[in-house]
Amino acid sequence: MKHIRRIAVAVAVAVGATALFAGTAGAATADSSALPCTANQFSTKLVYGGAGAGQRNAALQFTANEGERCVLSGRADVNLVGAHDVLVNNEAPADAPPVLIANGSSAYVPLHWTAIGSDDEQQTPNAVTMTAPADSNPHGDPIDPNVTVDWTFGAVDANADSHTLDVGALTAGEAPAV
Repeated sequence: MKHIRRIAVAVAVAVGATALFAGTAGAATADSSALPCTANQFSTKLVYGGAGAGQRNAALQFTANEGERCVLSGRADVNLVGAHDVLVNNEAPADAPPVLIANGSSAYVPLHWTAIGSDDEQQTPNAVTMTAPADSNPHGDPIDPNVTVDWTFGAVDANADSHTLDVGALTAGEAPAV
């Protein structure tokens, strides 16, 4: 009888720990009950990811506001402002899975570019933009879906050979920072 109680307690502790971990572990694959995110449900920031041999890495990180729970598209609609010769290359597959963010959890989109050209072959973006999946709340109130974050990472190559900002698929969790 004591053995059965110990097993029951161990299972209860394991289930409780799993539930606690799931609730605090960050973003997860979306579930069907969560609605698409509006721009006012999360905050956005650029996170520096490091550099080497002319390569630059960063991420656009989205963090759910406390009390919010919503889904971001796995293929984020990202663009640059003020660097007209730099193309955005969205490498995320069209069917990239959406990601749920809730209560302070995060998800991020990796960004990659080069910056080895001469000064006259580079452009410095003013900002990076993203369009939230929803443009109204469940009550039908319109919400501007446009999110803009100042670009703080310097110049991007804008020459004929190298002129892209590569955007990856949305990934659950906090962006890796250097």
